[in-house]
Amino acid sequence: MTELIWDGKYVDGKRQSPVRVALPFQTIETVNESAADRLRTLDLFAAGRQTEWRNRLIWGDKKYVLPSLLPEFAGKVDLIYIDPPFNTGQDFSFRVGIPADRDGRPGEEFTKLPSLIEQKAYRDTWGRDIDSYLSWLYETAVLLRELLSDCGSIFVHLDVHMGPYAKVVLDEVFGVDNFLNQIAWYYYNKLHGQTKRCLPKAFDVIFCYVKNKSAEYTYHTLSEPRDAPIKKLKYRFIKGKIENLKDESGKTITYVSTERQIDNVWRIRCLQPANLQEWVEYNTQKPVDLLERILNVASNPGDLVLDCFVGSGSAAIAAERQNRRWIAADLGRFAIHTTRKRLLSVPNVKPFIVQNLGRYERQAWQIAEFRPEGAAALEEQRLREAAYRKFILDLYHAMPLSGQTWLHGLKAGRAVHVGAVDAPVTLADVKAVARETWKLAGSEGGASKAAADILGWEFAFELNEIARQVAAESRVDVAFKKIPHEVLEKKAVEQGDVKFFELGALSVEPKQKGRELILKLTDFVVPIDDVPEEARKAIKHWSQMIDYWAVDWDFKGDTFHNQWQSYRTRQETDLELSAKYEYAEPGSYRVVVKVIDILGNDTTKTLEVKVR
Repeated sequence: MTELIWDGKYVDGKRQSPVRVALPFQTIETVNESAADRLRTLDLFAAGRQTEWRNRLIWGDKKYVLPSLLPEFAGKVDLIYIDPPFNTGQDFSFRVGIPADRDGRPGEEFTKLPSLIEQKAYRDTWGRDIDSYLSWLYETAVLLRELLSDCGSIFVHLDVHMGPYAKVVLDEVFGVDNFLNQIAWYYYNKLHGQTKRCLPKAFDVIFCYVKNKSAEYTYHTLSEPRDAPIKKLKYRFIKGKIENLKDESGKTITYVSTERQIDNVWRIRCLQPANLQEWVEYNTQKPVDLLERILNVASNPGDLVLDCFVGSGSAAIAAERQNRRWIAADLGRFAIHTTRKRLLSVPNVKPFIVQNLGRYERQAWQIAEFRPEGAAALEEQRLREAAYRKFILDLYHAMPLSGQTWLHGLKAGRAVHVGAVDAPVTLADVKAVARETWKLAGSEGGASKAAADILGWEFAFELNEIARQVAAESRVDVAFKKIPHEVLEKKAVEQGDVKFFELGALSVEPKQKGRELILKLTDFVVPIDDVPEEARKAIKHWSQMIDYWAVDWDFKGDTFHNQWQSYRTRQETDLELSAKYEYAEPGSYRVVVKVIDILGNDTTKTLEVKVR
């Protein structure tokens, strides 16, 4: 077989393999699970028994997500669908809508450009043009083949520009003999602009491969209604020939056909803003009808479906509606948020979990990026942590500070604390930072005022309110800044500064009537640096910055259980600002409220409630 060679495929004559760092997943949210199911899951987990299957929505880079799925799912995925980037700069962009204000004045829309880590992923894919794309596709395909079951199939969605190159790579990974077909998705309703010296583009290509053509792979013949009934002849096959059937009088038998067998040209309309019920302002959104057809052709109810470029969530929606188990992953935070909202709109959606690789991904990054040479184990750890803190301080434009335990730098007269990669910032951390900041304030070479910026990857649920109160009692001005996920890729900072956004502040007013608890959102303050100036003018009320909020009425310290939610859609732009719940038993409960703003960032608030 002729082999396609690209820059980086071989190094010193040896073919390069994909990175295989398997990391544990962290469940950060459980959605739509009843209280009874929650208790049963906790009991099974405590007893070391297998818990019930939960569909999985994973936020993370596929280069970490796919190897991390292998220990549990190698050879167990029945159907894979991927819709990877097409070499268009818009793959990670999305439209953000600011809703009308409370007086009915119209809102505003703007395009949210890719984050630095999304830009980095794009550059890694296309930075060396076709060479880097083929390398990226090859490494992805190798891992996907290992996840695929012996009877499974994979559908790879591309456009006409990259299709021919990708076909050769897929032939190499899956085998030429395991290629089944090339599907042409003809989107007959696409609005074509003016084209010069070129025919308008009207279809995408979808390659279909099986893991093993000699195995009993799943395939179902499908049919669709004809545009108009036609008269057809009845016939049969005999000894390799076709024979028309005739009646007793010798007359050829005909019948009226109202359906046609679906072939490899799929006539399914594309999505446009006019498709109000389905369109979610996502540039690469594919119609659910298209994904449901793939599922119906190549899978059965209960089968496991994987999409590691889930985008707007159409594959997960199709799998949910067709009673398939699913795993959906994406690098983009907003893709995960969009998919979660769309899933919640599916009638009787089954409980699912939201996961990431969290601190484990950051630990792997710290070890790989800041490994000192020739140091003993304990000294190596100290040097690595020091190098990590210096890296974060440089990105924050702060000067390093020595001789302190909790304070690591200075910026504009304020002390700076850099949180660890593998633990959230806790109330105890804040108290220690406040004490050390107070001692340092005014000292020679120290902070010029009793103020500290606390940088962290994650923050304990209760931190926003309680920690600020504690810091105020210590007469220390504390600001909490989120270390963005982008810094995991050092190259991502080459095109601009990494932004450390201050945590949003959420105000919630609780009211109790017996065992009934009513929560009302009363204020939400969040930095809007990513919102263009012209769009900011449309924000007249704090609630316009909220896209979604959810409540865990009985937080048990394990994971946030989304038991109630209100969110905006293109059809329903209004947002409920209050929620109520009636407790079955008296007792003390912790209530966690999670808000997601229009840019996909989340803010939490914890309340202590006593029910009599």
